[in-house]
Amino acid sequence: MADIWALYRWQPAFVLGFHGTDLQVVKSVVAAPQKGLSKSESKTEWLGHGVYFWENDPARALDWAANGKTKGKVDEPSVVGAIIDLGYCLDLTTISGLEEVKLAFETLRDTYHQAGLELPKNTGGKDRLRRELDCAVIQALHQYRIDRGLPAYDSVRAPFPEANDLYEASGFRAKNHIQVCIINTKRCIKGYFKPIQLLTG
Repeated sequence: MADIWALYRWQPAFVLGFHGTDLQVVKSVVAAPQKGLSKSESKTEWLGHGVYFWENDPARALDWAANGKTKGKVDEPSVVGAIIDLGYCLDLTTISGLEEVKLAFETLRDTYHQAGLELPKNTGGKDRLRRELDCAVIQALHQYRIDRGLPAYDSVRAPFPEANDLYEASGFRAKNHIQVCIINTKRCIKGYFKPIQLLTG
């Protein structure tokens, strides 16, 4: 069946992404952008395998690095920014993107069931910080597209509610964010930069 919304999977503008890491990594990437950042390929990645960025949020990227949540060692927490063209994007802020992920889950579930296997699980509290199931679903979605001769996605983008309510009875959470996962780094990442920190007071 044809994807009648395929035209709208192309993102019309650049976004700024921010990656929290060690200062030496930032210096290396800015000095030699052709080397770029390494892809995350753990089985618990929220949006599958790729290079991860906080969309438009350098403060959150720095917090991530400062609180020891990066995969590599961090001696001096820092942030590298990237100018990103999301290209052909699996966007989970859209109904069509969410429906495709749901279909991928159903196909993966049936495949596991037929093989007598148990599906991976998301774990890690109410925020499900270890997303083994979601990662498996997204990776399966990419493979299904390849198998069917459909265009590969360059990136994945999704909003995430996270942490406690921002205030009592709030509909907002204290660490809500948008994450982007870049798969096709050569096409999507147009340049790296060291963010400017404004002095106040």
